Amino acid sequence: MGRSFAGTLGLLAFGTVIARCLLRGGNMDATLLTASWTLFAFAALGYIIGSIAERTVVEATETRFHAQWQAAESASSAAHANDASTGQPGAVT
Repeated sequence: MGRSFAGTLGLLAFGTVIARCLLRGGNMDATLLTASWTLFAFAALGYIIGSIAERTVVEATETRFHAQWQAAESASSAAHANDASTGQPGAVT
């Protein structure tokens, strides 16, 4: 996800600087230099933001999975304890 965000933000910044130059009629050499620097700066920023977002999604998914897993195990343990106390498999009291 970090690489995706880096590419998107970097190219968006580059295109914005080029468009600004074309609209305002600026010096193309200086504009290309500025556009290149903004491309790298925003790509780095995008990579950081994308990496944080990816880590957040993975941690949230793992937390939810483990919570559901624990709930399923608790329900299974309760059913087995109930079976053992009644002596009948699958009996519900």
